Amino acid sequence: MRIATSVLTMAFVCLTGMSFAQRGPKPPKVIYPEFAFDSLTAREQLKRGTGTIQGIAFTKEKNNMGFKAPLGSRIYATNTKIVLFPVTPYFEAWRELRRKKEGKKTYVYMSNEAYRFRLETTTDNYGNFTFTEMKPGRYFLQAIVGWSTTHATNVYTGSGYNGYGRTDYYTPQYYSVSHSDRIEEYVEIKESGEVVRVKLH
Repeated sequence: MRIATSVLTMAFVCLTGMSFAQRGPKPPKVIYPEFAFDSLTAREQLKRGTGTIQGIAFTKEKNNMGFKAPLGSRIYATNTKIVLFPVTPYFEAWRELRRKKEGKKTYVYMSNEAYRFRLETTTDNYGNFTFTEMKPGRYFLQAIVGWSTTHATNVYTGSGYNGYGRTDYYTPQYYSVSHSDRIEEYVEIKESGEVVRVKLH
């Protein structure tokens, strides 16, 4: 049996010694599925098998409307952690709750016990990853891909005068903007020994 031992930790920043008017925005509300987690089901699905999941993880830059550009270049998830969860009734309840409730003001978390039942691996420099010794069943893959874009703005550096009058001079100044995308995908191993290939994006 292979169960990751680290437990999801949730940190909340407490503001003290400040007046109500000085406090920042109200922190997001955290909710959990109101569904009993069955550890025996999750434990059974994560027992060793003979199947393999081979995948490649990547994202794409977003267009001006905030959507991934279908024809954009791939941004590979380099040295990125891939998390695998067995798809159990509790997991499905969590996904449905997240679909309905998650937003800027609400986070939907699994219980610590449910989060323990997962497998993890890390991609290579080209976004490739593998999970071996998997049993037949449905699984859910998730990763957070960090990437950045470079932009330029013209910075005023001075003015000069010539026969045509005043001329203002500008120099390009470059800066980076960091981004992160949550990429997810279901995958199913239908029979023992099967090798399933998946694009996680």
